[in-house]
Amino acid sequence: MILLQQSRKILATFLLIGVLMITTACGSGAVSQLDRPTAPSAIGRDVTYAELERGNTPGGQTFGNWVVQISQGLVQDAFVRDNNKLGVVIAPQVRPNEVRPLAKSLVQGFHKNFPNQDLKVLIYAPDKKLILTTEYDTQTNQVKYS
Repeated sequence: MILLQQSRKILATFLLIGVLMITTACGSGAVSQLDRPTAPSAIGRDVTYAELERGNTPGGQTFGNWVVQISQGLVQDAFVRDNNKLGVVIAPQVRPNEVRPLAKSLVQGFHKNFPNQDLKVLIYAPDKKLILTTEYDTQTNQVKYS
């Protein structure tokens, strides 16, 4: 029974990765540089977690909403800041060995929607503690994990 549950979770993770890769590759959701915020970000001020929006730009808001909707329950919350930083709170059922492939898929989709800039994807545990940082460098086209 436990093996069946674990298999379902692994299959759901790979399905999410596949859906993210296909929809970002086929989508025409490129965001222009005009979506850059004119006001400073709310991060760093005395703002509670619940008061933060999914994005501080219209394009970021749309992408954050899309990530949560398409994730099939693997992502509890997402936020985009300044069109170059994506934060994701994963669900408790995401296993530790599934975090890095999920982060890679998210950074690829993020790059498709926000091209020509260095990007950062922050993966948070359900308790909102940072567990993985993924950085994409446009000059080298490399993804770095820390």
